[in-house]
Amino acid sequence: MKYAVITFGCRVNQADSLGFEEALLARGATAAAPEDADLVVVNTCSVTSSADQGARQTIRRLARSNPAARIVVTGCYATRRPDELAQLPNVVRVVHNDDKPRLIPLIHPGDLGEGPCGAVIEPGVAGRTAFTLRVQTGCAEPCSYCIIPSTRGAPRSVPPDDVAREFERVAGAGFKEIALTGVHLGSYGRDLQPRSSLIDLLRALETVRLAPATTDDSDVIFRISSLEPMDCTDAIVDLMAQSPRFAPHFHLPLQHASNRILGAMRRPYTLERYAGLVERIRALMPGAAIGSDIIVGFPSESDADFDILSRWLEASPLTHIHVFPYSDRPGTAASAIPDKVPGAVVRERARQVREIGQRLAARFRASQIGTTHRALTLEDGTLAVTGNYLKLRIPAGRVRNEWVRLRVTSEHHGELLGG
Repeated sequence: MKYAVITFGCRVNQADSLGFEEALLARGATAAAPEDADLVVVNTCSVTSSADQGARQTIRRLARSNPAARIVVTGCYATRRPDELAQLPNVVRVVHNDDKPRLIPLIHPGDLGEGPCGAVIEPGVAGRTAFTLRVQTGCAEPCSYCIIPSTRGAPRSVPPDDVAREFERVAGAGFKEIALTGVHLGSYGRDLQPRSSLIDLLRALETVRLAPATTDDSDVIFRISSLEPMDCTDAIVDLMAQSPRFAPHFHLPLQHASNRILGAMRRPYTLERYAGLVERIRALMPGAAIGSDIIVGFPSESDADFDILSRWLEASPLTHIHVFPYSDRPGTAASAIPDKVPGAVVRERARQVREIGQRLAARFRASQIGTTHRALTLEDGTLAVTGNYLKLRIPAGRVRNEWVRLRVTSEHHGELLGG
């Protein structure tokens, strides 16, 4: 049987999809393009209405291009509106997020081959050099704009011993970079007995030594995915600054720089708290990548609020930002807030913030010319990624998933060159 997995949204979905791929491969299935696959798993996102629309369009397009495909839909949109997706062409099953761990066994056995089970992952599966390891799912934060707590459920953490075993397994399969992810990663361990925390997990992983021992304890590094600002403690920053096992890369969603808007969003921090955090990171790790998410056009966002946001961003130490134009999600508290920002204004503000983001990214790239980094080769070996998330185009002659020492030599049309 030929299969394909199409993934929308966050790193947690990427981790789940990698699990689907592994389970299918272990049962004898073979990967194929969606247009040629017998079975297609569509892992959906529902963070915005455009994410829902993108999933519907993809399913309809796939049904037209591959009328014989059996389509299984899962993810947050499938959890929130299963009936909508069940009515789309070629959809044979809709699987709730809670049933994701059992998704492949839930599919009728006739959809699968009878190949042997076992560890079949290796760098390059699903086109990915890094392995995304989900250590937590679910969220209980009351952010007024977010539907995800209702689609992912209460926070649940993977026990530390299980995380360590999975780390050893995927490292043994050849992965040299592991991205730790969760829906609310910073809440890791609060639901466990005995209670734990994210810093406890990071310290434990930092001390794991792989067998057989390598000459370099940092042969496998961790990249920490999105971490809420209130959860990024001094202890976490200090560990990442001191240990070569953690990439100097932070993604800390700010969402807005106006304290009034942050309050309306129910975000549990102020701009001053966030600014102090990123300034401390920059002081300890001058070359660290610091990314963020920004929402523009939140209900009641005034010109003055937007001016606060754009002025702070322009002068900030951030290196890249993801911009989300606000759109109502039925069922969220924000959808009931009056004084909506007109759509044309939202789009214009998003355009302006994206331009700021481009300038921040260009400034960071320029600051890194002449610096030297250890980097991991990607794709065909002519691209490499550094710990601080620089993508460098390098001369041919290497293969995927190889550590190299590179100097950032120049920039050409927005692409950094290394050698």
